[in-house]
Amino acid sequence: MSTLIFPLIDPDARISIIGQGATDFAKYLGIRPSPIELADAAIFVVSAVSGATAEDQKHWELARELYIPSIVAITDLTASEVDFDDMAAIAGKMLDPVITPFLVLHDDEGKPTALINLDSLALINYSNSNRIVMESDPEHKVLVFEFRKEYLEALEEFGPDSFNLALTFPAIPIVQEIGLGKYELLEYLAKLPSRS
Repeated sequence: MSTLIFPLIDPDARISIIGQGATDFAKYLGIRPSPIELADAAIFVVSAVSGATAEDQKHWELARELYIPSIVAITDLTASEVDFDDMAAIAGKMLDPVITPFLVLHDDEGKPTALINLDSLALINYSNSNRIVMESDPEHKVLVFEFRKEYLEALEEFGPDSFNLALTFPAIPIVQEIGLGKYELLEYLAKLPSRS
């Protein structure tokens, strides 16, 4: 079990969690969900197996009307033949285009075990259910070059506060069994302005 200290979220922040398995996902994150109409931010849980429902899409449209910062948490990555990159593109068509601040690396058996941060190019290894940040290999940097360029261009276009202003929507890969993506998702929520 990891002794990781997670980013601190404003205890008064109201977070809405929408999608398949939203109740269990809220428990996993340690968040008591709020109705979307009152939310400071929303997490849309999109399964790599089943995608987003019509009801999820209606909630997404409401979040856009209310300018609620929103994260797309892509789950079920070990149960699906669709990988994170493909599912992020599908979610971007079902909802709105998303940005991918992280790419997923797989082990020899094809299981997701690590992330590459497209901002810093750091490798975030979750293979032992701990979060270990290290320098990525030169070949990883070459492999992610185009993805990184696209990501940085989106940030430049919309600005550094684009998430808080509900202009960009990060898609975060989640593998609950090993904790992959949880820290990164909570890091976005920690960027929200304090309510106090």
